Amino acid sequence: MKISSPVFEDGGTIPVKYTCDGENISIPLRFSDIPEETESLALIMDDPDAPSGVFVHWVIYNMPAGLSTLPEGISNEPYLEGGILQGVNSFGKIGYSGPCPPDGPHRYMFKLYALDTVLEADAGLSKHELLSLMEGDIIEGAGMMGIYER
Repeated sequence: MKISSPVFEDGGTIPVKYTCDGENISIPLRFSDIPEETESLALIMDDPDAPSGVFVHWVIYNMPAGLSTLPEGISNEPYLEGGILQGVNSFGKIGYSGPCPPDGPHRYMFKLYALDTVLEADAGLSKHELLSLMEGDIIEGAGMMGIYER
């Protein structure tokens, strides 16, 4: 299973457009080699370099198993087309909030999970609630990392 983006390479710099210094819209992503038995996908984007500990920027789940792309600029609504749900980030908001590091370069981790079920959950889960709910249902995971410095 793989996750990539058409706008930056794994380990590369996240373009300003997708940060608090730009348009602050969600980054376009591509998913490939999803396991056959996958029922849904989940994604968490976080910053492990935040001064207060890991800072969550995006929680999105119950994405259809056949989904191969997320376009840029996903709406920050809790309920999206196709049964996709969004959770709450560390800003206390639903949906995507882009990189906005207070100091120096920060790493932004994108973690994609293939699940053997569609989660019985409502929108608005936190990262920790989602991870707890997915426990025992993760078939495979994939990740990529981008860097941003203000």
